[in-house]
Amino acid sequence: MFDARKPFSLQLNPKLLEPATEVEKEYISRMRPSSTFFRDGCKRLLKNKVATCSLLIIVLITLAVILLPMFWPYSYDQMLGVRPGKPVDSSYNNLAPFTWGKTELKRMEEGEKLFPHVFGTDAHGRDYFIRVIYGARISLAVGFFASLIVLVIGMTIGSIAGYFGGKVDIVIMRIVDIIYSLPDMLVIILLAVVLGKTLNVEGTVLEKIGANIISMFIVFGLLYWVSMARLIRGQILSLRQQEYVLSAQATGAGGGWIIRRHLLPNCISVIIISTALQIPNAIFTESFLSFMGLGVNAPMPSLGSLASDALSGINTYTYRLVIPALAICLIVLSLNLFGDGLRDAFDPKLNA
Repeated sequence: MFDARKPFSLQLNPKLLEPATEVEKEYISRMRPSSTFFRDGCKRLLKNKVATCSLLIIVLITLAVILLPMFWPYSYDQMLGVRPGKPVDSSYNNLAPFTWGKTELKRMEEGEKLFPHVFGTDAHGRDYFIRVIYGARISLAVGFFASLIVLVIGMTIGSIAGYFGGKVDIVIMRIVDIIYSLPDMLVIILLAVVLGKTLNVEGTVLEKIGANIISMFIVFGLLYWVSMARLIRGQILSLRQQEYVLSAQATGAGGGWIIRRHLLPNCISVIIISTALQIPNAIFTESFLSFMGLGVNAPMPSLGSLASDALSGINTYTYRLVIPALAICLIVLSLNLFGDGLRDAFDPKLNA
């Protein structure tokens, strides 16, 4: 503390050694505690009501598609009117929501309690609700794993191009430009058709997944990594001249070590945002391919294949087309809004 009466005195002011008062302690305790970038981003994300509601919808849908098939009384491929050694009961076909077939009505008259068909049944007598649930499960799984594939490929190629630069960057960026110049949907359809016919997964661990799903993952890996690679390349180009990178290079650190330990951790916001926004694009593409008949293999349902099957009875059973279409819209819209919320919360340029 400065003493105005003795401006040139070299003696220590004893008041500087006095303990802090209760008021000063209370003021210090009110100071903002230390935090991290991720914690601050989560706080900003939770303040965004639209993004929070979208996250809750995504969590509820995910839990539903995982848990409901465990105790639902019907399976996705069970034809209720088909029984061994007995004629086919056509009363189960095309049931309206919350109705039962003739055999089920007789069993209910005898006092047995049966669970209703919430969305009715399809033309083959299969419970439509559980097929929609399995379709949403397939769409979410494809979107998640396809985004992981795009993340790994795009992050690897983008970081190599951004860090090494020069001829390596030129070659990679020309490949990116060529892929960007291709008509996306036409190439996706052609690759899906060719790979679906040439891939043979019978007798392997991938047989349950199906050749069409494997070909879809290959399509995502071949075409959809370019946007992620460009974003990460741009971030690394701006970060590789920072002092901590030059210091690591001066100590003899290799390029791979610098990318993993310094550059990619500082691109984490871009990686999170891009991956979150890639999931709805993958779901929409999968639904479109399934709608065209190039998606999952029958009898496994997909939201796109359910909508395609409903076209034949659109005038009579319109709800069969509306239900999977609304499910696709709800999932894609929620993921897009959540991705926008992540961008607003974790992009440092928007929070500067």
